[in-house]
Amino acid sequence: MLKVLKEDIEVIFEQDPAARSYIEVILTYSGLHAIWLHRLAHALFQRKWFFLARAISQVSRFFTGIEIHPGAKIGRRFFIDHGMGIVIGETCEIGDNVTVYQGVTLGGTGKEKGKRHPTIKDHVLIATGAKVLGSITIHEHSKIGAGSVVLHDVPENSTVVGIPGRVVIQNGIRISKDLNHQDLPDPDAERFKQLELEIVKLQEQLKELKEGKIHHGN
Repeated sequence: MLKVLKEDIEVIFEQDPAARSYIEVILTYSGLHAIWLHRLAHALFQRKWFFLARAISQVSRFFTGIEIHPGAKIGRRFFIDHGMGIVIGETCEIGDNVTVYQGVTLGGTGKEKGKRHPTIKDHVLIATGAKVLGSITIHEHSKIGAGSVVLHDVPENSTVVGIPGRVVIQNGIRISKDLNHQDLPDPDAERFKQLELEIVKLQEQLKELKEGKIHHGN
């Protein structure tokens, strides 16, 4: 357990350039507080001390703004960047080396019974405001772009953007863990651009036809 707690601190120094000292991280990082309190609540939840586990999770929510159900399973080196507004559901399973930004929801759709929340595999990054809903799987080394709504499984080494989320496959090439939100591909914008080019081409063809008719009439 001490090794896991130490890893929770070390991953902050690796991921956050603003982290300066162990004292600062331990005392001021709400994401770290939420993770540590969840590990305690989850241990109690597994021992069927449900009320106490829920009480701890609610105290954590009050002080950190991060809501993690005590039943959620979270792996090692889980990094929450800022974290306000994050919600993680009861049957959610999160692997190792996962990064989550503020405003992320790992929730259900309200229709399933049993396993109703996402499974997040190792080395996944979920950007600001993304919603991953239902009993789906986000596979290894994938990224969920800011503001995306994901309702279906995501293959490994993929990037998802948009509402609903669309997968941009990287041809099996592993994606760097650094995510530049401004560089995310936009499938809708690319499609609109393609349609604009087609319209311009059709206008040019129509103009040529009209000129041909006028010339033929003369």
